Amino acid sequence: MIIKKLDILSVGKITGIIAAAFGLIAGLLLLVFGSMIAGLAGSQGDAGPLAALGGGVVGVIALPILYGICGFVGGVIQALIYNLAAGVIGGIRIETE
Repeated sequence: MIIKKLDILSVGKITGIIAAAFGLIAGLLLLVFGSMIAGLAGSQGDAGPLAALGGGVVGVIALPILYGICGFVGGVIQALIYNLAAGVIGGIRIETE
């Protein structure tokens, strides 16, 4: 079995979803560790811990969206390059049972 061509949009969708999942994990880590660091830093006024929490919440929302968009674009570019290379070289050979 040889993969001769990839559907560009399906590759873009899958890589976008995978990247968005990584963005969600990164946003959650930002939320947790940002809040911990703000709590350890002490009170630098009333806005310190609240600002860290707000930044973490924005990270949980914004990072999956940004990672998903970049993952989609990257997947589309990779599929285009693969299709061009497979046209010249012949594709990836896969052995199945």
